[in-house]
Amino acid sequence: MNAGVRAAIAVEARKAAASRVTASVTALLVLGVGALSLGMLLAAASGDEQVLAKLGPLAGVGGWAGLIGVVLQITAAGGLLAFGVALSWLFGREFADGTVAALFALPVSRPAIAMAKLVVYLAWTVGVALALTGVVAVLGFAMGFGATDAAGVVGLLRIPVLVVLTALIAVPAAWAATIGRGLLPGIAATVGIIVVAQVFAIADAGTWIPIVAPALWAIAPESVPAAALLTVPSVPIVFGALCALAWARLQLDR
Repeated sequence: MNAGVRAAIAVEARKAAASRVTASVTALLVLGVGALSLGMLLAAASGDEQVLAKLGPLAGVGGWAGLIGVVLQITAAGGLLAFGVALSWLFGREFADGTVAALFALPVSRPAIAMAKLVVYLAWTVGVALALTGVVAVLGFAMGFGATDAAGVVGLLRIPVLVVLTALIAVPAAWAATIGRGLLPGIAATVGIIVVAQVFAIADAGTWIPIVAPALWAIAPESVPAAALLTVPSVPIVFGALCALAWARLQLDR
């Protein structure tokens, strides 16, 4: 990694750290998911029929298994949209703020800047995954679940895996934000991914589809082979390359 790329990563990391968007999405994914999970568990314990219906098979599951199951369900449903918003900001902000012209004067190539954005994004998602796992662990002990067994530990480790996998399948939003030269195209692409994933999931035909496999695995891990999850990195690889190409071909007049 040359000095220019390292400098680009450092700059993008500072931008992300100072961003209200990144802070808001982090709070939503970590504290928001934790609070919503707690609320749903308490409502289920009180016999709320609407919440019990939404929980489905998890309605009768208590302890660590119930908590982790609810967290996975919420993360699978809302995590993709949150990551798509973060990526749309990360790649679309220069267009939205009108500062994209300044990138042409930098000594660092534009593809290197795009790759730096993805590196920062990946590092941030790993941090979010670890933070959410820590919050869930604290929440479980606070609810009096006590120490968990090996199965519970394995279940807890599914949380960071799901978070990272969900973040990977959101990468097309970065390409859409670049091609559309703004935040909204990236968000629209994310919504499109969610809709398509839901259609395949309902049709029970998404086990080997990268954008569907993580959510199905989170809900029913026994129904998704581990090899299916290995297809997920193909999404960021393909769309990361498309992002680099799009940034290399950027022009000021269009």
